[in-house]
Amino acid sequence: MIYLLALIGLVTLAVLFWKAFGPTPTTAARGGGRGGGAVGPDDDPEFLWRVDRENHRRHSDRPGSDSPTDPDA
Repeated sequence: MIYLLALIGLVTLAVLFWKAFGPTPTTAARGGGRGGGAVGPDDDPEFLWRVDRENHRRHSDRPGSDSPTDPDA
């Protein structure tokens, strides 16, 4: 029984050391080198800027849209 507990303890320590000091994932596997991981479209400032620009362009193309009022306000 003591050997089984020692084996479980060694496996636990091995896993903890592997997580602490093991190999780290490369930037390519984490999302293209942007830092902390993959960035979704709703977190990407460039994507949000393009969407906002497109919304303004569509709004200004509508006839009678001279006033900058917000319909949701």
